[in-house]
Amino acid sequence: MIRTLLIANRGEIACRIIRTCRRMGIRPVAVFSDAGALHVRSADAAVRIGPAPARDSYLVVERLIEAARMLRADAIHPGYGFLSEKPALAQACVDAGLVFVGPSADRIAAMGDKAASKALAATAGVPGVPGYSGEDQSTARFAAEAEAIGFPVMVKASAGGGGKGIRLVADRAGLEAAIDLARREAAAAFGDARLILEKAVIRPRHLEVQVAGDRHATGCICSNANARCSATTRRCWRRHPPPTCRTRSARPCSIAPSPLPPRSTTTISARSSSSSAKARTIRGSWR
Repeated sequence: MIRTLLIANRGEIACRIIRTCRRMGIRPVAVFSDAGALHVRSADAAVRIGPAPARDSYLVVERLIEAARMLRADAIHPGYGFLSEKPALAQACVDAGLVFVGPSADRIAAMGDKAASKALAATAGVPGVPGYSGEDQSTARFAAEAEAIGFPVMVKASAGGGGKGIRLVADRAGLEAAIDLARREAAAAFGDARLILEKAVIRPRHLEVQVAGDRHATGCICSNANARCSATTRRCWRRHPPPTCRTRSARPCSIAPSPLPPRSTTTISARSSSSSAKARTIRGSWR
């Protein structure tokens, strides 16, 4: 049974997970790089794991595991983004005897990386958009593949999503600059600069099916949607259910809440002379 959950994320997603923990009787604890963040004030306890750049804090698996030990967490929830699609954190949780709230490491490796998931889909005979997702990451190779695919093309970060590390390229003249920008953004956001290339689909439209399941072979279809894309490649609105798809709504997944344990508002911190809270680092070398 999970009694204390470490949220390895920040912002609105961390706050949502904290609210759900409260309803389920689970003690929420947090990690942060900014002591003034809302999710830090909302959690029962928190620990600083590094400076503001995500690659030096939220993307460092060892610090998250150490934070879980310090806060006596039973499980780690990755939220979305950051390490939620990286097998390293899931495997580290298993090795440390913690519960990872998410898929197993092998499933994340298969589906959390665009290049790997495209290869898996192709092996299964699933049709896809023409593109390139090979090991050769040189700009020259991308240029050759883009010419073969035909412009316009999309340059995408292999390791992430959420509109980060993605560029629409209309012609050869803008390709190199787009690749450089996408690489830098992917490295900063996901700690992985690998890219893939796809034929750009102008005015795209797609159907989504969201499926949830657990290790006990219990699953359900949570929702399906007709999602349209904005000019900046981010989805801007959805329709549930899709007007072109007649379907029956699945029953929502539910988990019976346990009694709420006594709340401790103690945060691992030390006050400075200016009375502003400065949560300590797990180790001094992380300052």
